[in-house]
Amino acid sequence: MAASLLESGWTYLITHFSDFQLACLGSFFLHESVFFLSGLPCIYLERAGWLSKYKIQTKNNTPAAQEKCISRLLLYHFCVNLPVMVFSYPVFRYMGMRSSLPLPSWKVISTQILFYFILEDFVFYWGHRILHTKWLYKHVHSVHHEVLETVEAHCGYHFPWSLSNFLPLYGGADFHDYHHRLLYTKSGNYSSTFVYMDWIFGTDKGYRKLKALKSYGDEAAGKDI
Repeated sequence: MAASLLESGWTYLITHFSDFQLACLGSFFLHESVFFLSGLPCIYLERAGWLSKYKIQTKNNTPAAQEKCISRLLLYHFCVNLPVMVFSYPVFRYMGMRSSLPLPSWKVISTQILFYFILEDFVFYWGHRILHTKWLYKHVHSVHHEVLETVEAHCGYHFPWSLSNFLPLYGGADFHDYHHRLLYTKSGNYSSTFVYMDWIFGTDKGYRKLKALKSYGDEAAGKDI
């Protein structure tokens, strides 16, 4: 039933839109919708002050700072992300991207998603680490470090239901918040979704040490009580 509904929906899309529209414009606006709508609850929580006990840092961003962040994100997404997606379209076609039926099996989809998670983790880690060299950080990447409350990894909240509590290799807000606390050459925690790249190359040692000290302190306080 679900498969037939999915194929019916896909049939509608490929008969009403071109491959270019689906791959570039459709993907872009789907990404924008998920990205910004998922951040709205965090902005609401920030302004309402609810669930403040889950906030990682005590400071609050002003509405003006949040609006500045959103305007910069929109500028970046439309002036960088969208052009990259458009100019990447011929590459995707060359690599065998297709929109025709039948749809790939879930085994194929799952394998490809896993492969691109690994690829994205690798590329993001090294790209991010390079951006933290002195010149690139000062002239390019420092703007990002004013973007503190966006989607999950930047939301500033660590909830009991955060994915990092259930997936051992998942970074999340607490992992990435440490990255924003320190200076560019000593921050570490450069990973994207999963944290194994930082573990492999030893750039999460400071974070792990801090977590261990905090855990030890909590245990000591519990014993004193």
